[in-house]
Amino acid sequence: MTNPDAPYHAHIYYDPAERPAAAALHDDFGRDPAILFVGAMTDRPVGPHPIAQYEVHFLARSQDAVIAAIEPTGLRALVHPLTDDDLADHTSLAHWIGEPIDLDVTVLDPPGFNQGMARFGGADF
Repeated sequence: MTNPDAPYHAHIYYDPAERPAAAALHDDFGRDPAILFVGAMTDRPVGPHPIAQYEVHFLARSQDAVIAAIEPTGLRALVHPLTDDDLADHTSLAHWIGEPIDLDVTVLDPPGFNQGMARFGGADF
């Protein structure tokens, strides 16, 4: 069983036509006390993410509610734990909502080191 206090991320993806829906969800997450951090909407590729996205930080206990908030929007999202294995977080441990996107996994941190852990709940790309 997952520790309810384990750190999680969701990456919400959008294209220009989906930006209004993504912005509305961004605002909703910003008002949700279960959400620890909502990153800036990044309208360009960044890190392993080849299209526009933003990230949301939360604890495992809120995962079902976060997924339930994303699904009706029709947006694509990657929901994953934040462990010391960045590659596994974004692949084998990840849950996709909607059609998966091919990530650039070559830029992810090596196993045993994950920069995302240091910025969990407090910083963006």
